[in-house]
Amino acid sequence: MSTVHLPDDLRAALLDHLHATAPSQASAQVERLIENYRGATPTQAPIVRDAGDAAAYAAYRMPATYAAVRSALGAFRERAGEWAPGTHLDLGGGTGAATWAVADAWPGGEHSSTVLDWSQAALTLGRALAGHAGAACVRQARWTRSPLGGAAPNLPETDLVTVSYVLGELTPGDRASLLTAAAAAARGAVVVAEPGTPEGYARVLDARDRLVAAGLTVLAPCPHDEECPMRGTDWCHFAARVQRSSLHRQVKGGSLPYEDEKFSYVAAARPGALPAAGPAAARVVRHPQIRKGQVLLDLCVRPPGLTRSTVTKRQGPLYRAARDADWGEEWTGAGE
Repeated sequence: MSTVHLPDDLRAALLDHLHATAPSQASAQVERLIENYRGATPTQAPIVRDAGDAAAYAAYRMPATYAAVRSALGAFRERAGEWAPGTHLDLGGGTGAATWAVADAWPGGEHSSTVLDWSQAALTLGRALAGHAGAACVRQARWTRSPLGGAAPNLPETDLVTVSYVLGELTPGDRASLLTAAAAAARGAVVVAEPGTPEGYARVLDARDRLVAAGLTVLAPCPHDEECPMRGTDWCHFAARVQRSSLHRQVKGGSLPYEDEKFSYVAAARPGALPAAGPAAARVVRHPQIRKGQVLLDLCVRPPGLTRSTVTKRQGPLYRAARDADWGEEWTGAGE
């Protein structure tokens, strides 16, 4: 499991905001948000309704959402070669976790970001937090209120589209419209992330199918564009660990100094837009099992399928690589 470090400027911005918000008040708002996020039916309206909700969301969800999206972007970057976005569109971006993550994934870049969301309260807080950012692309991001449901929105062409933790708020029809619009707008790539639950994975799987049908090629996590072998009662998900601040723990009612965010994702690129890009040959899809003298790796491989690889101590360097392998990483020893 990878550990994702919240950027110092984002951590400071959140702490400043939480200091100005009574933790007990934020905790009460968090309880309502938890119920909404765990709900089985789409809200068909913004979950973040006012400034109090926005503060609670930033305290409760923003660090974990950042960790999930940053992890997905990291896996995408490993397969994207030297490509970097010049423009970025964050659909349903709320307080801007994905915008901060894109800035961190391509540090020093000169891309521009636009956040679209239907909650003005989330956008207002996102803009305020972004004012503390060291990266110009975050400070200068555009924050635009826009409906996400209904007919497919008319989106401007952009290099990178992120769709993170928003599909669960939409009806199936609205999800389809938004994904169709995202695929049409993307000159380079689309990255979709959702909670790592069976329901979240089902939404990612639907997004994957729609992106492939729109002509995009999957780069991560899958090593292929064919039908996903994880269907039915199984689901593909990963985890990222993010450190909690003391105020973050207080608002969330937790005692651990960290939290583990489980997430599902898909990153797909337009053919020819990323010349050096290609999927990994295999990816570790479960925690490796380290036993005496051997490591068991559950892999998704090409041609499409799930397999278990047993790497023994007699295999020397490959065994050492297997002992260092982590859930969610590429596995370059496939077939050896």
